[in-house]
Amino acid sequence: MNTFIPPVVSVLGHVDHGKTTLLDAIRKSNIAEREHGGITQKIGASSVEVLHDGNKRNITFIDTPGHEAFSKMRGRGSQVADIGLLIVSSVDGVMPQTKESIELLKKSEIPYIVVLTKSDSPEKNPEKVKQQLTRENIMLEGYGGDVPVIEVSARNNTNIKELLDLILLVWEIKNQTKSPKNLENQPLNAIVIESKLDPKSGPKATVVIKSGKLSVKDIVNAGGIQGKIRSLLLDAGKILQTANIGDAVEVLGFEKVPPVGSVVINEKEGAASAGVSEIKKEAQREDQTLSLILIADTFGSLEAIIQSLPKEVHLLTQKTGDVSEADILFAKSTGAIVLSFNIRLKPDILKFAQTEKVLLKNYTIIYEMLDEIGQVIEGKALALMEQIFGTAKIQATFPFEKSTVLGIIVLDGRIAKGDKIRIIRGEDVVGESSIVSLRQGKNVMSKAEKGTEAGILITPLLDFTIGDMILSHS
Repeated sequence: MNTFIPPVVSVLGHVDHGKTTLLDAIRKSNIAEREHGGITQKIGASSVEVLHDGNKRNITFIDTPGHEAFSKMRGRGSQVADIGLLIVSSVDGVMPQTKESIELLKKSEIPYIVVLTKSDSPEKNPEKVKQQLTRENIMLEGYGGDVPVIEVSARNNTNIKELLDLILLVWEIKNQTKSPKNLENQPLNAIVIESKLDPKSGPKATVVIKSGKLSVKDIVNAGGIQGKIRSLLLDAGKILQTANIGDAVEVLGFEKVPPVGSVVINEKEGAASAGVSEIKKEAQREDQTLSLILIADTFGSLEAIIQSLPKEVHLLTQKTGDVSEADILFAKSTGAIVLSFNIRLKPDILKFAQTEKVLLKNYTIIYEMLDEIGQVIEGKALALMEQIFGTAKIQATFPFEKSTVLGIIVLDGRIAKGDKIRIIRGEDVVGESSIVSLRQGKNVMSKAEKGTEAGILITPLLDFTIGDMILSHS
């Protein structure tokens, strides 16, 4: 076993400030890759072996999403970490997610390093950025404080090795270099930082070991999801029999996809605490007033939404992928509503939900979804329902002044002036618009019923084509 505990490093900062590019440069500097030709696996974490003071040492990096909607995920990332890297562009300076990341790092009370990226850019202004950080109460070295700061260029590989040495130096100064042997016999404590359902391998989870160890054939539990460990895989492609403190490994063997942020315990070691957890869950259910079926495009989106749901929500089921008729029928039988995020709702599914009188709506902005869930809890359930008024097909186009008339035939329901419309091509949504004019020949109409041919003007004008379908909705 390694005599040095690898620090777990969380990478935080504003979107597009160079976090991923920096991690790519760090991975390329990995001496283990050069020696063994390892194949990097996308498991949500990277273990990097470096030479420090003549010794081989490991650092485990966790990347965290940069979009503001995923603050909960960034919070989880900083909690599992021993050291934080605050990534700030030398060009753009402090941005909204930078400030949020600063707050997360302060609350976590872990040591952190300020990393100024894009130092190769002619537009860089590091002194200005340092002054901005000082105004955010970050006491930098050289400005009367003790927070280390380093300028790097991932593109030119400038100061990458120096950054790795600085991480290990901070780790040593904070007196964290305890022998893993002192922690070997402690109960397993690992945290799920990423999870997904692989169509071939089944449920996968990336976990970081904080104490104890995790071995193949162990019986574990993560957030109520049980499993028997079948495989442990490092990001370099190496298969392990046992993962130790500081390791980040991809785990196969869970019965279902475990929640991101959940704690992995050994069933034998954690049986008592598991029972307490179930009692707490039952108590929470008493306060829940809204049953919800949640479907999202990715597990990352799913987690961000779940972390922000009000306590009154009882989440019956959650998944990624399309909304199906089975989801609608399940909602009907349980009195639940179905909400999706970044999913292309097919017209037949929308109509099926309306027929079965099930609330169904898709969102592209998480905050809008959460706001309307709040309205439902307050008794305003109808605010969620998207009513489908009619469908039509584009048959022709005609120039009209500086715009274009869409020649349509109404296939079902009705199409009316003022309606919001969604143009659909196959299973893809082209975009959203509104009908500002409806005519039949020279006659102005307020609405066109099923079987009627008409011409419509829409705003904004979308990139439609002959054969596209029009869905008129509330």
